[in-house]
Amino acid sequence: MKLSRPARRALLVVHVVASAGWLGLTLGLLALGLTAAATASPATVEAGVRGMKLFADWLLLPLAVLTLVSGVVLALGTAWGLARHRWVFTKFWLTLATTTATVFALRPGVNAAFTAVAAGEPLPDAGDVLFGPVVSLSAYVFMTVISVLKPWGPTRRGRGLRRRAGGLRQEETVHNMTS
Repeated sequence: MKLSRPARRALLVVHVVASAGWLGLTLGLLALGLTAAATASPATVEAGVRGMKLFADWLLLPLAVLTLVSGVVLALGTAWGLARHRWVFTKFWLTLATTTATVFALRPGVNAAFTAVAAGEPLPDAGDVLFGPVVSLSAYVFMTVISVLKPWGPTRRGRGLRRRAGGLRQEETVHNMTS
């Protein structure tokens, strides 16, 4: 399936906006987590953790899924393909991994911190509010860099498809010349 130019452009805008939103949201989570971990004020800790929970519960997963789905549709609907170029393949697996980590690590960590702080206890572990955003932010910055630079060339599958397409074009040229 190939996307039409208007559909590809619209989907690219959706993908870039969702990805940038996910990156920005993660920066916000990191700022709130640093604030909660670095302050001695129980009210500030609670406000930071409450903000993190709000972001994690309502915004994080929808942006992660939108980024993943729009990226897969773009890859499958364009010449880049999902497994033709190493940078696209790497972005796919990192996006899948960070989406999974959001569900099974980041959100539970924020929820554990929120539960403790809401019960009047101190922040149980700064890692609950810092580790997820730091790892996520690192992955998103790396994915942004490879999206811009497009390093590493085609995968083995991509090279094979390119060779076959080149052979088909040569056969068409020979056929057209003899006809």
